[in-house]
Amino acid sequence: MKSLYDVPAPAKLNLFLHITGRRADGYHLLQSVFMLIDWQDTLHFERRSGGQIDREDLTVALPTDDLITKAAHLLQAETGCTWGAHISVQKEIPAQAGMGGGSSDAATCLLALNRLWGLGLSIQQLATVGVKLGADVPFFLHGQNAWVEGIGDKISPVPLPHAQFVVIKPEIGLETAHIFADLRLKRDTKPAIVDGLARTPYDFGHNDLQAVAEQICPPVSQAIQRLAAQGLKGKMTGSGSAVFALLPQGQIWQQDPDLANCQVRVCSNLAVHPLSGWATSDN
Repeated sequence: MKSLYDVPAPAKLNLFLHITGRRADGYHLLQSVFMLIDWQDTLHFERRSGGQIDREDLTVALPTDDLITKAAHLLQAETGCTWGAHISVQKEIPAQAGMGGGSSDAATCLLALNRLWGLGLSIQQLATVGVKLGADVPFFLHGQNAWVEGIGDKISPVPLPHAQFVVIKPEIGLETAHIFADLRLKRDTKPAIVDGLARTPYDFGHNDLQAVAEQICPPVSQAIQRLAAQGLKGKMTGSGSAVFALLPQGQIWQQDPDLANCQVRVCSNLAVHPLSGWATSDN
């Protein structure tokens, strides 16, 4: 059993995000497609005796009790494991972007520690732990691009053709709770069917959060306008401030001085999570 791992935690894009209703308990019902991309964090794990969990931030300073630390402590508590770990984090995915960076880090932490500590949990067992950390964590654990419904708990794998995307993260982020609490949010989009995705996977649907986000955070609109200036159709991903657009094959993204304060990357999508197979499937 290895005592060291260096492992990736990829981001995701929401190809669309429809809000189809709201439950009595306040949770929103949604439809979306989550797609893995190669913008990623890197986490370094070293097994330690004594049960202590400590984290070292190599790039961006994270909150003391972030999702990585919470994931490690929760896995200990759920399994009774007495091993500890030193975790170093090379953070690249921006926060409050709608790209799932925190959830992806938590999922990678669960997958890595499951191996590092020799726990032998299956993906479904890890997902039962992960959902307590956030609704997006099971998606990253299952490790495939997916059609997502319900409150994010219904996940069905979908194949997506290889493509490249321009992703722009404005300097300002957006808080998920702020957008979902806004009274202007549209919450009654008619449910879509997955068959429509197969015909036009990268020109399907819309993001119901975008109209509110553009009013709260003008840089979202500005980033979409800069994409349009190069003939690209921009869309917000998730509930953060990042936007993206499909980059047609053969087209080159021209660096834009108006985006000097933004993080801009050309990303490729991933067919599967880099840690696919790190835990057994229950299927």
